[in-house]
Amino acid sequence: MKRLLRPALDIPRLEIPRLGLPAFRLRILVRGVFVLLALATVALAVVVLKDEKDRAWQAYQHGFARSQAEVMARLRHPSGQLALLNAGHLDQAVTPLAPLLLPFAAIDFDDPQKSQQAVEMAGCSVRYPDGASVCAAIGNNPYAGGFIYLVGSFYAGDLTPRERGALAPSDAHRARISLDMRGTSYRWIAPYEALTVPGGASARGRLTGFVDSGTPQLDARARPVRDFRGWLWQSGQCRELPPPASSGSSASSVDPAAPCQRRTQYSIRLPVELFREALFRKDERVVWPPADLASMRLRVEMLPPGENPTPLFDSDAAGAQRSASLSELSRSLLPGERVRIEKLGSDAAGTVILKSLDVPAEPSAPWLLRLIRWLPLEAAGVGAATTPPPAPTGRELLETPTGTYAIDFAGHLRGVETGLAAVATRVSWYLAAMLGAIALAWLIIEVGLIRRVTALTRRAAAVSYNVQPGHTGPRLGHLDVSDLRGSDELGILAGGLADLLQRVKDDMHREQLRAAQERDMWHAVGHEIMSPLQSLMVLHGPEDPGHRYVQRMQQAVHVLYGTASPAEALQAADMPQGRLDLDDFLRHVAGNAHFAGIGQVVYNGTPSPVIVRADEFALEDVVTHILRNADRYRPAGTPISLGLSSSESTACATIHNLGSTIEPGLLDQIFELGVSGPDGPQDDGNGNGNGIDSHRGQGLFVARTYMTKMGGTVHARNTGDGMEFRLILQRLG
Repeated sequence: MKRLLRPALDIPRLEIPRLGLPAFRLRILVRGVFVLLALATVALAVVVLKDEKDRAWQAYQHGFARSQAEVMARLRHPSGQLALLNAGHLDQAVTPLAPLLLPFAAIDFDDPQKSQQAVEMAGCSVRYPDGASVCAAIGNNPYAGGFIYLVGSFYAGDLTPRERGALAPSDAHRARISLDMRGTSYRWIAPYEALTVPGGASARGRLTGFVDSGTPQLDARARPVRDFRGWLWQSGQCRELPPPASSGSSASSVDPAAPCQRRTQYSIRLPVELFREALFRKDERVVWPPADLASMRLRVEMLPPGENPTPLFDSDAAGAQRSASLSELSRSLLPGERVRIEKLGSDAAGTVILKSLDVPAEPSAPWLLRLIRWLPLEAAGVGAATTPPPAPTGRELLETPTGTYAIDFAGHLRGVETGLAAVATRVSWYLAAMLGAIALAWLIIEVGLIRRVTALTRRAAAVSYNVQPGHTGPRLGHLDVSDLRGSDELGILAGGLADLLQRVKDDMHREQLRAAQERDMWHAVGHEIMSPLQSLMVLHGPEDPGHRYVQRMQQAVHVLYGTASPAEALQAADMPQGRLDLDDFLRHVAGNAHFAGIGQVVYNGTPSPVIVRADEFALEDVVTHILRNADRYRPAGTPISLGLSSSESTACATIHNLGSTIEPGLLDQIFELGVSGPDGPQDDGNGNGNGIDSHRGQGLFVARTYMTKMGGTVHARNTGDGMEFRLILQRLG
């Protein structure tokens, strides 16, 4: 891996072409697949989340309706109505007792089963840790009598009854009751009087109520309170108590040495004169239930025989708990739901608002919560609106003996969104794991495959670019792909490219050696030719017509001497420029062409000189090469015509010959080095032919090169009867 990721320090030295889009197709395809896979995973999660939002909304609607039905069912039950009728003071302290308003008109206190069933159904009992209970209540019908009912139970041993006519209540089991209301205190003492034989399986008796004066003895003239009625029942079954933990006995066994404790029920009706007076007072409207019901203080004590004994039961004992309460309805509500209970026709002070129990919210990501709120809701009855749907609401009416109550229900959609966000937060870890796996797979492919493909592509492009004509150079030797070799497909491709590149390097080395040898050869040729030319220059003085041609040969040798190739020599030659009369020059060429073996050259001159910027020797080489080319392709015996025309800025010399023409697509190519017509006469190497450069295709290349260096141009065109070359030079004033 280190070898694969090692940067190729030599590659920046090469010219690397700018790769087009098709060269990145593989990378784009692979990366696009992974991007689409990641997007599809995220889109799938969003679609599932939206579907879950619809399902959660539908489930919440059903749950809201179920909660509403459950709350109404509990409110219609006597225990619910009891909590509703006494909503104003059920949440205050349990003890001391305050009478509750019953959903019944009265309690059948003479029957132990009916009275106990009534308080259990209504749920008005206050329960104590030792198993005792008591219900203090009034009926909802004021005309049933102004009474307070006390129904409860406690555990006691064998009951001791009062003997008839006895004046000491302390000799028997008794009930002591106190009531404080409207500044008036009521005290009753009610000893137990048995109606069954003592020592039986069960006991039943009456609680006879007397006004408690606070003395241990009743007055001899004391009479029972007429409307005070009370009953006491005791079952015959002993209470089973678990033995101490250290005894090792079974939890269901009973200690025979422990006293027998039996469940004792009582039902008492207390007459309240203030209630009765209010009922029959004609100057005031009857108000029921009494407005000060919650401020009344009631205490019930069940005492065993004896002076100042410890009560068997005391309603003010610690640990008392109330059974009925509207707050229990909150357990039926879903998170965030609210219930508003209002009595129609009353003031707002009697309104009760219930809220669902606070449930610790699970942690959720804030961005997920925002996403869930943004998702459209398409549940049944909601539509595809992107705005949040309204929270569900409901309204119910409940008829009670004291009036009609309106119960308004309000849902809470935020709870649904919060719960869904908590679940989505837990699931998001799995989504993150999937995206991480996709990213890891992409990284492995990117590093192990795509990066190697990229490196191989760039180096292959560099090889292809640098072996093109005009780009090949010594920098190609710096390129190396041997580090990408391997046993897999890419490694085999890299190996093939490395072998091919090595062969290219070897060919370049051989070409460099050949060029060096050719340069040495030109050095030797130039050295050997320069000495005879110097002698010829002396033999043929300036007056000799041959002196001109010897001078041209010497100039040509200077141009070619010490270069690697003729093309490089011609292109690098320094061409001096001067003033030349083109008309006189063409006359001289036409008059001396036969000395070069080119006959029948005809020139039609101009009446006045035409001065151009040109070098005489270079221009003579240009014209000579074109004349030789025209001589090669003209029919035998036909002339070659020279012409001259001029404008204010340029002068144009034309060379026209009869004969064959050149295809239009090849007119520009004939001026390139090495291009020669295939149908012309060939030089046999001994000077036989129409041109010494017949085989090399060099004459027209030299002509164009020299013309360019003199600031002119040369063109060839087909005429109706042959070919014409046009030499255009800059004219001087």
